[in-house]
Amino acid sequence: MEPSFDPAVVRSLAPEVLAILVRRGADFAAGEDAVQEALVEAWRSWPDDPPRDPKGWLVTVAWRRHLDAARSEVSRRRREELVDAEPEPGPAAGADDSLRLYFLCAHPSLTPSAAVALTLRAVGGLTTRQIAEAYLVPETTMAQRIVRAKRTVSEVRLDEAGDVATVLRTLYLVFNEGYSGDVDLAAEAIRLTRQLAASIDHPEVSGLLALMLLHHARRPARVAPDGRLVPLAEQDRTQWDTSAITEGVDLLQSALSRDRLGEFQAQAAVAALHADAPTFEETDWVQVVDWYDELVELTDNPVARLNRAVAVGHADGGRAGLAALAQLDDSLPRHSAVAAYLHEMDGDVATAARLYAQAAMRATNLAERDHLTRQAARLNTARP
Repeated sequence: MEPSFDPAVVRSLAPEVLAILVRRGADFAAGEDAVQEALVEAWRSWPDDPPRDPKGWLVTVAWRRHLDAARSEVSRRRREELVDAEPEPGPAAGADDSLRLYFLCAHPSLTPSAAVALTLRAVGGLTTRQIAEAYLVPETTMAQRIVRAKRTVSEVRLDEAGDVATVLRTLYLVFNEGYSGDVDLAAEAIRLTRQLAASIDHPEVSGLLALMLLHHARRPARVAPDGRLVPLAEQDRTQWDTSAITEGVDLLQSALSRDRLGEFQAQAAVAALHADAPTFEETDWVQVVDWYDELVELTDNPVARLNRAVAVGHADGGRAGLAALAQLDDSLPRHSAVAAYLHEMDGDVATAARLYAQAAMRATNLAERDHLTRQAARLNTARP
């Protein structure tokens, strides 16, 4: 039976191919350029003539592209050494070096935006154009960002120990970008995190994958047909993806059983409680508060404290939620929106309407601004 063309295979093999080139002596920047050229050639030729060994094909083509570039820059002796190193045609080595590339692309020397761009290109196999469209920036701007990132990590050895936490934060940043252009970054983040989970046995990797799946499962219900944001309390839960929820809960339970709690496991536990509730009103808010307590202890993150105040409001009443909120800096993003929500919960409609309007003016997202404006209008209309 002839092999068929699967676009996902092209992108999933990119990190392994790049790692093989680097291990053979290509520097990261040159190797990544060569892999990108091989990927472009694969997209052109595979639909009509798919190879029997996709990974071996990509390694061969990428290595030859690297040699072509090297011949114009190095001496005859170096060229001969590289040519001698070219492998014989046949199946590529089975070792999966993608884990080391995750660590390299999320290196602490990179800014978060550079780490995300480099991860999407080198590990995700996306083109510069695709990444630029996803981030709504010009392709030249993204190209410069990627070039600078590759320069930064070009001297980093792949055998250095990597920081799993930095890799996970980078993947979480990708996930939170959601969707724009022709690339669904939330789905891409899930794919890359699955790939990472296959390379490393770590409870926080499972925790992050569980968190992504549990959040992504609610995606179909988050936006109304007219583009309006639908709050969690108003979402049609029959639209939630039950298979993704089941997988996420199973991953979370397996991670928690190892008794090495991390921030992504704690966040996933909160998401699982929301997913488990038949209705918003039936959410186990006391447990949600408990998990936010764990998260705050792990991270002392002000956003976690902000979300905890909302959970306290549901568990113990609006006034208790406002007391928890009073401990936080009112310049925090979404502080006004949370304050409005808790004041409404406590029965102070006038203050809530004013704060919703204030939050709308501070919102940077158009959909969120529209939602908060609607909330303020709703309360103003309801007032006598």
